[in-house]
Amino acid sequence: MSLWSDFQTNQGRQIFKWTHYFPIYEQHFSRYVNRPMTFLEIGCGQGGSLQMWKRYFGPLARIVGLDIRPDCAAFEDEQVAVRIGDQSDPAFLDAVLAEFGPPDIVLDDGSHIMRHVVATFRHLYPLVAGDGVYMVEDLHTAYYPEYGGGLRQPGTFIELCKDLIDELHANYTNGALAQTAFGNTTLGMHFYDSIVAFVRGRVPARVALKRPVTEDDSNDAY
Repeated sequence: MSLWSDFQTNQGRQIFKWTHYFPIYEQHFSRYVNRPMTFLEIGCGQGGSLQMWKRYFGPLARIVGLDIRPDCAAFEDEQVAVRIGDQSDPAFLDAVLAEFGPPDIVLDDGSHIMRHVVATFRHLYPLVAGDGVYMVEDLHTAYYPEYGGGLRQPGTFIELCKDLIDELHANYTNGALAQTAFGNTTLGMHFYDSIVAFVRGRVPARVALKRPVTEDDSNDAY
């Protein structure tokens, strides 16, 4: 069953999602289905999405929800753990990872307050599994003043992403921008309406090849 079908037929705890998110989830998460994995969801809502992820990833998955609301502890279930704390608190995040290990996937659907989203990413992204996925959703809030956002407003997650694009390409700046740990551990950044997905991995050597090679190709450079 697809995530969309699961959502459409859900009769349990409420799930609140934008419809265009579902193909994005499947594109980036499907390789983890029926594998041992840890899924970390920031923001528990009404508890329905934790159950959706449990059904989607299968019996080998461990689902961990984080929320600042103490009542979310009631959403714990078989395969589902909930920890109560502030998503922007490094000590809290470290305690969660000490208990559950590096997450394979992080989905930030938490406060949507820009300083929280940025702080969480800055601390947590380097600690995600080396081949993992970090996804931030509902990023239309980066343009809303009530969340600390605004068009080209400094400090939003969208503005951070613009800088990270440069870090991803630092190798081509002729030393103007130093290579960073982010650039050396990130295979790609995928932008969608209201979502950014980061795919981690060992960055391969950058080699441009031609086949067949001719004499005219010997001086090619770009």
